[in-house]
Amino acid sequence: MKRIATFLLLFAAITPAWSMAATPENKSIGENGREARQAAKRYHKYSKKAGRKQLKAIKKSQKAQRKAAKRASRRRTR
Repeated sequence: MKRIATFLLLFAAITPAWSMAATPENKSIGENGREARQAAKRYHKYSKKAGRKQLKAIKKSQKAQRKAAKRASRRRTR
């Protein structure tokens, strides 16, 4: 029994099936183009999302500044 287990472990260590890459390194031109388009689409999507977040933060800070100025002007008049 021990001989069989050691033989299987030795065979598993020697077999190159597990050492092979999951995807081939050499890709066709079409695959590279498709990946580039998908990456560009993701980049555009996330940059638009970041831009919207930034605009929202700017508007929020401007609103806070207006509110603070309004409070300050009320204090001065009293």
